[in-house]
Amino acid sequence: MARTSVTFDSAGIPIAAHLHLPDAPAAGPRPAIVVGHPGTSVKEQSSGLYARHLAERGFVTLAFDAAYQGESGGLPRGLEDPGQRVEDFKAAVSYLTTRDDVDAGRVGLLGICASGGYSLSAAGGDHRVRAVATVSGVDVARQFRLGPDGTQDPAVFQGLLDAAAHARTAAARGEDPGSLPIFPETAEQADALGGEHGVEGFEYYCTPRGWHERSAKSFAWSSIDKLAGFDAFHAVPLIGPRPLLQIIGTRAVTSWMAVEVHQRATGPKELHWIEGASHVDLYDKKEYLDPAVDKLTTFFTGNLRTA
Repeated sequence: MARTSVTFDSAGIPIAAHLHLPDAPAAGPRPAIVVGHPGTSVKEQSSGLYARHLAERGFVTLAFDAAYQGESGGLPRGLEDPGQRVEDFKAAVSYLTTRDDVDAGRVGLLGICASGGYSLSAAGGDHRVRAVATVSGVDVARQFRLGPDGTQDPAVFQGLLDAAAHARTAAARGEDPGSLPIFPETAEQADALGGEHGVEGFEYYCTPRGWHERSAKSFAWSSIDKLAGFDAFHAVPLIGPRPLLQIIGTRAVTSWMAVEVHQRATGPKELHWIEGASHVDLYDKKEYLDPAVDKLTTFFTGNLRTA
């Protein structure tokens, strides 16, 4: 498997990506998969891991850094702009359609965590996408508004909106608006703030397990009001009759969102449960990642056949 660095344009913002190409010779253009990362992540983490494994199974894969994050362009840094994130997926599809080694009629999307929601929104409005899959997929806007398990006190998000409003006023006055920290300083603090789910995120992003220097540790405050009115699942009924696969762990506190998507989907759809896995386990733990990759390979092989 060969990996090369490429760039493409997304609404005027340069997007940095890794293109993964299978080693085995091909008789013609190959099917391709765009792989999107979690909200604070970069292409060198979980999305790159899935992209590499799927390239070893014969797909051209493209793992990209979202605008405002990683090696991609855009200011302010650390902005989580849902509209732009959806556009990034569509721009990635556009890039793949320009390549001679890709069959433009056989392109799929894979979104991990927050990119799961964004990939659903992108696929709903882009008929070039033949199939879409998610791993631990969430709507990050719902997660901020309602909490990972859907039971968060509404006052929490109202407080974030207050802080975001103050930050916008500060920026208008030429002052430093600051940013919203995503992770605390210790695992104990992560447990106090977010329970087991919070600890798992901390262990992945803030320890050698998954740490990367370009992975975002904070969000620009303007991310919050941009997320306030976004609904990643609104376009789900538009995906049908194209197929949808969602892979989730039986221990994932976020699984209620995948269930909601499944209920909204109108075409061929499957909820595939990985026994014993949590939300973050599916990012990189071999005992859960391997069966997830096997399922994705079967799904994309069957649904990205020659048109």
